[in-house]
Amino acid sequence: LRSWSPARGRRVNASHRACLIARFGFIYAQERLAAETLLRGFICDMETVQRIIYIAAVESFRAAKMAFWKLKISVKETLALDHVGPESLEVAALDYIARHKDLYDVCQSVHEVVCSMNMNPKIPYPPEVDFFLIRTLIRELCCLAFSMQTLIPPLDIALGVDGELFNRAMYYRSCDSDFTARFVAYHIWPPLMENGAVIAKGEVVTKK
Repeated sequence: LRSWSPARGRRVNASHRACLIARFGFIYAQERLAAETLLRGFICDMETVQRIIYIAAVESFRAAKMAFWKLKISVKETLALDHVGPESLEVAALDYIARHKDLYDVCQSVHEVVCSMNMNPKIPYPPEVDFFLIRTLIRELCCLAFSMQTLIPPLDIALGVDGELFNRAMYYRSCDSDFTARFVAYHIWPPLMENGAVIAKGEVVTKK
C-alpha cells in the first residue's frame, strides 16, 4: 500500500482541483448552452431562459452541498470507530468520500432541485414547463458541486442579487448588456470561488 504523506495529499488535491475547475468551465461553455436550446423550444423570452438556468445552477450547488454535509457526518461516525493514521478524521472522511462517489444519491438531488425550482417565485413562467427537461445540466452540476466539497479548501459559487453593483472582478457582462450601466439586471452564471477569491468569473446582464 502506498503510504500517506502531506506532499502527496497536496498533489492529489491540486490535480483534482484543476480537473473540477476545468469541468465547471466546460459546463458553462457547452452544457449550459445545450440547456438554453432545450428551453427555447418552450420559452421565447431569452431572459426567462437564462434566469431559469442560473437558478438551476444555484439550486444544484445547494442540494449537493447539503447531501455532502449529511454524508460526511455519517462517514466520520463510521471511520471514528477505528480511525488511525497521520491524517485527521476530517481529512480521512474527505478522502473516503472522494474515492467512493457512488455513495452520493445524485438522483435524489436532481429531484430536490426540480421541486425547488417549481416553487421558486423568481421564475416567471407557468408550471407547464417541466424542469426535468434540463436534468442533464442539473445532474452534471450536482455531481460537480459534490466533488468540489472534497477539496481542501472546497470550491463553491457566489450567490448574486438582482440590482447589485456590477463587480468586474467577479463577472463578465453579457454581449447584450448596457456597458455603461452600473447595476446587475440579472445573473446568467455564478462565479466560482475559493476562500473568498474568484477562481472563474460568472456572467451577468447589466442594464440601466
